[in-house]
Amino acid sequence: MQGIWTTERIRAAEERLLAVTPDGELMRRAAFGLATQVAALLAEETGGVSGRRVVLLVGSGNNGGDALWAGAFLRRRGVSVTAVLLNPEKAHPAGLAALRRSGGRAVSTADGPRRISKADVVVDGIVGISARGPLRPDAAQLVELVEAPVVAVDLPSGVDPDTGAVDGPHVTAARTVTFGAVKPVHVLAPQECGEVVLVDIGLRPSLGEPDLHRLEPADIAAAWPVPGPEDDKYSQGVTGIAAGSATYPGAAVLASGSAVRATAGMVRYAGHAADVVRARWPEIVATGSVTDAGRVQAWVVGPGIGTGAEGRDVLRHILGQGVPVCADADATTIIAHTPEVLDARDPDTPLVLTPHAGEYERLMGHRPGADRVSAAREAAAKYDAVVLLKGYCTVVAAPDGRVAVNTPRGSWLATAGSGDVLTGLVGSVLAAGVDPWLATSAAAQVHSLAGALAAADVPTSASSLVDAIPAALRLIRATSH
Repeated sequence: MQGIWTTERIRAAEERLLAVTPDGELMRRAAFGLATQVAALLAEETGGVSGRRVVLLVGSGNNGGDALWAGAFLRRRGVSVTAVLLNPEKAHPAGLAALRRSGGRAVSTADGPRRISKADVVVDGIVGISARGPLRPDAAQLVELVEAPVVAVDLPSGVDPDTGAVDGPHVTAARTVTFGAVKPVHVLAPQECGEVVLVDIGLRPSLGEPDLHRLEPADIAAAWPVPGPEDDKYSQGVTGIAAGSATYPGAAVLASGSAVRATAGMVRYAGHAADVVRARWPEIVATGSVTDAGRVQAWVVGPGIGTGAEGRDVLRHILGQGVPVCADADATTIIAHTPEVLDARDPDTPLVLTPHAGEYERLMGHRPGADRVSAAREAAAKYDAVVLLKGYCTVVAAPDGRVAVNTPRGSWLATAGSGDVLTGLVGSVLAAGVDPWLATSAAAQVHSLAGALAAADVPTSASSLVDAIPAALRLIRATSH
């Protein structure tokens, strides 16, 4: 898994490393990596490096120093470099001196617009990871003029480093070059960071355990159920689906089909859409009631079941079966309005909740807010459940504090029925006996990848998403080695 560390942890690790490193060495190491990435982007965008024009937007912190030193390194490759100093009196002295020795120029903000208009690449060195809030007016005015690709130093200025939240003017980067470790902003605000490149400056031994995680293909491939020579349809995991209704059968068809495509050994459907589900997926064992469904290793419950007395009875029955449960959609609303249904649950039985922001508000009494990681952790602790908080970036929190973040591959999953597909995926991996937090995190990643494959940069549907699941799994296995 890829580790992600909060800015507080990063700063503490940097202080420990600085104490045993020659003065200025870490900054020069970081700046050389930054310069390499700026040069690479220049070559990609313009076909060359020498003779190209780079403008540095330089603030008063160490990120400004990184930008200035990077400018000095770029000068060695024949790049024309101009630093626009937002606060000349507080510009990093050694970095500014190095830029000037190399032949680079430093100008005031008054000359900034003219320089920016001619830039091939702009480097954002305005603020660092200690900053909070939007850009100040002078910086915002300059950033608004930028048309060239932006390389952000450590993070896009004006984006919160720990939550990825944006509250006013900010930088949107084509590439973000970060140093030592991935920070929360890089996975929570990918639309602002662009491509994230990590430069190793020797920080990892000083960091300790990560605060957040992002699953890699090898993690998903290792967790996903794969049948062995001794397996049969029962040993691979039987997934139960309680979803949909006679009037609205779509949720049932999508959740059930998702579980089938996810290679569940067997899928049982129970509900009023049994005939429709059976017609679409003949391999599913379908019945009209959860009391007649037979034994399963995990249940998916909620999409389209309604929030009335019948829906409550279905949820209560499933929670009392002593197997992992993924509760989605109407099931989360029932839990929010009649929390006593949870009395049927064995406290040792895993529960997964998959709310979007509105459902989260019903469950918790308040919106998730800008800090979605803390929001997911809060809900996980309250309900003693794994909580998958839906959104552009999916956050998965376990009651023990573990958090995984799924960085999306576009916004194509914002389509009707997408959540039903996700619950089927979660249920199929739960039924295989995988740790609930890992199962939910892996399902979210497969869901995201399937969405990207189904869309191929054009709008898609939830039905196409179901059909793309096998391709997503094949790709994950192929890239996990």
